[in-house]
Amino acid sequence: MGTATHACFLLVLPLLYVCLSFTRVCSSVSPTSTGHALFLNPSSPYNAKVGSLRLRGGEDGSVRAGGDSGSSPPVPRGFMQRFLIKDVFASESLLIGTRLVVCGWARTIRLQGSGKFAFLELNDGSCFKSLQVFADPNTEGWQELVKNTHAHTSWRVTGKLVESPGSGQSVEVQAEGLQLLGSCSPDSYPLAKARLPLDFLRTIPHLRPRSNTYGAASRIRSTLAFSVHKYFQEHGFQYVADTCYTPENRSWDYNQDFFKRPTFLTVSGQLQVSQFACASTTLIALRQKPMLVPWEMHLAEFWMIEPEMAFSNLQDVMENAEGLLKFVLKELMLNVQRNEQDLNFFDNACQKGMKGFSNVSLTGQIRDIIEKPFVRLAYGDAIDLLQRDESLTVIRQSGKKFEMPAEWGNDLATEHEKYLCEEHFGGPVIVYDYPMDIKAFYMRLNDDDKTVAAMDILFPRCGEMVGGSQREERIDRLLGRIEELGLDGSSLEWYNDLRRFGGVPHAGYGLGFDRLVQFATGLENIRDVIPFPRATGHAMC
Repeated sequence: MGTATHACFLLVLPLLYVCLSFTRVCSSVSPTSTGHALFLNPSSPYNAKVGSLRLRGGEDGSVRAGGDSGSSPPVPRGFMQRFLIKDVFASESLLIGTRLVVCGWARTIRLQGSGKFAFLELNDGSCFKSLQVFADPNTEGWQELVKNTHAHTSWRVTGKLVESPGSGQSVEVQAEGLQLLGSCSPDSYPLAKARLPLDFLRTIPHLRPRSNTYGAASRIRSTLAFSVHKYFQEHGFQYVADTCYTPENRSWDYNQDFFKRPTFLTVSGQLQVSQFACASTTLIALRQKPMLVPWEMHLAEFWMIEPEMAFSNLQDVMENAEGLLKFVLKELMLNVQRNEQDLNFFDNACQKGMKGFSNVSLTGQIRDIIEKPFVRLAYGDAIDLLQRDESLTVIRQSGKKFEMPAEWGNDLATEHEKYLCEEHFGGPVIVYDYPMDIKAFYMRLNDDDKTVAAMDILFPRCGEMVGGSQREERIDRLLGRIEELGLDGSSLEWYNDLRRFGGVPHAGYGLGFDRLVQFATGLENIRDVIPFPRATGHAMC
């Protein structure tokens, strides 16, 4: 290709791209079910804005594509061209007078005026609040509504959004058409309108997401998960999908085994993640961890956030972990549109001291953690503090004498952790430099040859939220620890190679994501914040 031709080709490429982009936008336009306007296909990447093209409310009460002036209403979604209820509430001033479609489940259906009209409280799970729908005998599908007034029947509603003349809501939908999507038998449906105990809801895990408590917990969990990825993306981390299997050498013949060698479920992928950290500087793994344990109080499955950072030390992971916790909780508080009603629900439940909820000011405690620096306390100083406070008369008189003695060389018990962060300091505490005998072999030995560069972040109500360390990058020290503890070094040769071939100082930590959700919601039982709790004798669906 000649130079001139090549230059022309390069000039034409951007124009060709613009034309193709416009073609994609046009091809994604389809008529609505009512024929009032053109909607951009929600699956199109151009559904929000293309250059100066925006979706705007049309004069006929529909949503149209228009110029770039003012705010834009939300876009209908999916093959039903429906609006999410959270979007309706968020943009209600823009949508007044708009004909729209909403879908969801009926929280209540009330026939009033001797059957002359009805109110349907519709919820689609996108937010805590339900949308009120007004219907009367002129509404298409009225007879279907009269026959199915039970809670949690599912509906597709078409109508116009109007200002509500009644109290309790600012807007409502005047229904023009009702379509029953799914019936619900009141005789066998176990969820009543009244508040149900959390221990009962755990017996119907397939239905409990429909309750206020679990619906709100799920939305908060979603916000926290998104914020975790946002934090690490903004700090230059890469995401890695970790493994839940780990190999180990044993003496018997495994030739017929699936993996052809002894392989076990692992509760930590930190060693595996370090392979990528020693090649990509910083990364994060968000992984599901299996842990088959016989104790009733433990989950057999839980979620961990495991960042690993090359060219880093213990101070770096303490800074990173504290920054992460403050960031995600701040995002939760700032995301008013999505989480305000959910947080208010949990805050009210906590302050009322309802069963299953911590008796605290939830939002006040979250604000304190966002605004105040975490206390940093060496392990030895923590032991001295616990021993001193336990000997004080005020502690003895309060009946809070520890069941387990606080002694140097022992791990901190749950009661010690809670005392430090709930009573003595009144906030999160980072305890660091633990005795090497109670920590893992890969943690870096300190200069005193007694402690390792490890840390735990202790949180009110939850205890240990984060555990991390600087990894031992010195191959001689690492081999010495492996031999000292009697570990099988041959199964760790790959880990040792990371030191032999361009090893670097690196560090990381694991954050219990379910405990973070537990803290943010005030729920006391961790089984109430994980979507599918697995524990001893519990794997129902």
